[in-house]
Amino acid sequence: MSLPSTMLLGFIAGVTILLGLPIGRLRNPAPTLRALLNATAIGVLLFLVWDVFSAAWAPIDSALTSAHDGKGGLGMAAGYGVLFAAGLTVGLLSLVYYESWMGRQLSRAQTTSTASGQHGPGAMSVAELRARRPSRMATWSAARRLSLLIAVGIGLHNFAEGLAIGQSAASGELALALLLVIGFGLHNATEGFGIVAPLAGDLGPDGKLRRPSWGFLLAMGAIGGGPTFLGTLVGHQFTSEVVSVLFLTLAGGSILYVVMQLVGVATKTRRPDLLAYGLLLGLLAGFLTDAIVTAAGA
Repeated sequence: MSLPSTMLLGFIAGVTILLGLPIGRLRNPAPTLRALLNATAIGVLLFLVWDVFSAAWAPIDSALTSAHDGKGGLGMAAGYGVLFAAGLTVGLLSLVYYESWMGRQLSRAQTTSTASGQHGPGAMSVAELRARRPSRMATWSAARRLSLLIAVGIGLHNFAEGLAIGQSAASGELALALLLVIGFGLHNATEGFGIVAPLAGDLGPDGKLRRPSWGFLLAMGAIGGGPTFLGTLVGHQFTSEVVSVLFLTLAGGSILYVVMQLVGVATKTRRPDLLAYGLLLGLLAGFLTDAIVTAAGA
């Protein structure tokens, strides 16, 4: 398949993430609905954790099977194992340190705001205030920052999916590439919902809902869905199982961290029933889309 046609497939698979984003602009959703949306997002992301780790583990399992059958040594399995552990570590801990850095930025923003209101000899100069100016994202609400983290984790996962589409198209397996586009497109539609679910509970200091702008939603869609297109482009140029494992484990680690954050939000609602319903709904949605692809022979 030609490169332009392959890029079109990657675009179609990635752009479906936009379908779930308008949910983030719901007007005043009830607390029960907010809790259910959050729990469903956890279910979707838990499916993705299973999906990425099973795909990343497959080369290791294959190498171990070959070694057991006497068709190879343990070197390849060990190499993939080290790569798996490294990707998982970076994916998980990088977001831990990112949140720690963001917390310092937020503290700096609050300090700067207080200092800017001072007057007299003890007041900070304009130059000092500029020097201590925090990151713009430090002024975002916790819900928006969590939305960004979800989009990053999903984007890493979708890059690996794009690699699969590009490699299938480059090898002439058009039918498989089309099935992958359909399956990944369905996955991305549910992932878009996962990105914006935290925004349903984004309340301002006055207790009123803060609705995200369309520009913000499109930016999150680009971060989450755009890597599908990029992965398709890279996958069409060369085949690399190493790159695929690396991005899958990076995605797995980052999504695990996001799940931890969302579970923390869910426990504050004190509605274990809604958490169970949402988890079930999200997991079933993920496995259903996966089943469609498998049943089609992909």
